[in-house]
Amino acid sequence: MIRKQDRRLRVGVLGCGPIAQFAHLESCVKASNADLYAICDAAPDLLARMGATYEPQKMYGGFDEMLADPAVEAVIVATSDAYHVPMSIKALEAGKHVLCEKPIGVSVEEGEKLAEAVKRSGKVLQVGHMKRFDPALEAARDFVRDEMGEILALKAWYCDSTHRYTNTDAVQPLPVTSKLARKPAGNPKADLRQYFMLAHGSHLVDTARFLAGEITAVRARLNERFGAYCWFVETEFASGALGHLDLTVAVRMDWHEGFQLYGENGSVIAKTFNPWYFRASEVDIFHEKDATSRKPLGADGHFFRRQIEGLADTVLDGKPMRGANVEDGLASIRAMVAIARSVESGERVEIASVTGAV
Repeated sequence: MIRKQDRRLRVGVLGCGPIAQFAHLESCVKASNADLYAICDAAPDLLARMGATYEPQKMYGGFDEMLADPAVEAVIVATSDAYHVPMSIKALEAGKHVLCEKPIGVSVEEGEKLAEAVKRSGKVLQVGHMKRFDPALEAARDFVRDEMGEILALKAWYCDSTHRYTNTDAVQPLPVTSKLARKPAGNPKADLRQYFMLAHGSHLVDTARFLAGEITAVRARLNERFGAYCWFVETEFASGALGHLDLTVAVRMDWHEGFQLYGENGSVIAKTFNPWYFRASEVDIFHEKDATSRKPLGADGHFFRRQIEGLADTVLDGKPMRGANVEDGLASIRAMVAIARSVESGERVEIASVTGAV
C-alpha cells in the first residue's frame, strides 16, 4: 500500500526509455514524499504511452518546456550517458534539484564542470548510485563507521553474468521503445572497455568508497579473452587500508557481486544480487567483541524508490544527503580514469593526478 505524505517533492523525469521505465517512473509513483509530476521525451509516441501508463500531471516534448514549469522542483536525468552533464547543468541553472543517473560523466573535466555548476546553483544534486540505498549495505556501512574500528582490507567484486538477460527478461516487462528516440552521436558500445567500466565499474568503485572511504591510488591489470573482460585493481585507501577490486564482464555463471571487509573489531561478508530483483544484499556482520553474527533482512529492497525518497528528504526537510553527491560522482570518474591509465601504463596511478576520459 502506497502511503503519501502531505508535502511531496514534485519531480519531472527526463527520458522515458528503459531505465526510466524499469526504475524511475514507478519509483516516483511509489515514493512516500515525492510525486511524478511531469515526464519529458523527444519521442511523442513514447511520451504518450508513458503518460497513459503513469498519469503525470504534465507531459513535455522538450526539456526547456519542462524546466520552464515553476511547479517542477526536481528533475531525474534518465538519459544516455552523453547527456548526463549537459542536461543536469541545464536543470540546475533553471533552479531545479537533480537526481542524475550514473555515471555523471565520462571524463574528469565533465565531472568538474558539473561540480562547479552545482556549487553555483546552490541546489541539491544526487548521483544515481542506488546501491547506497540497499538497506543491508547501509547496515554494513553503519557497522564499519561506528563499530569496526580500523579497516585492514576490502575485497569487492562485480561480475556480470552471461545469463543476466535470461534472468532479467523473466522478471521485467518488455520496455516500450520508439524509433523516434533521441540517441547520442556514435555508438556508446563501440569501445567496450569504456562502456563496461562506465556502466559497471562505476557501481563497484562507488560501493568501495561507500564502505571504505577515499581511494587514493590504483594499480590495475586487464585480461581480455573469449569476449570477456576482467579488471583486477589493487587499491589504496586514504585510511591506509588495502583493497582489491574485481570487475568481470561477463562470467560464465550466475551474477556474482559482493565484498569482504576485514576490520579491527569485526568483519563483513556480503552477497549482492542482480539489481532488477529488488532484493537487498545478504550481509553477515561479525562482531569480535562477543563472537556473534548479525544478518539484517533488509526487506525493502526497492533501491530506486528509496533513493528518490532520500533526495526528497534532503530537499524538503534539510536532512543530510544519504546518497552520492556530485563530489562522490566525480571521485568515481577519477577512479575509473586512473584504472584505465594504469591498465595502459602498467604503473601505479594516483587518483588526484588524472585527467581526461575513461
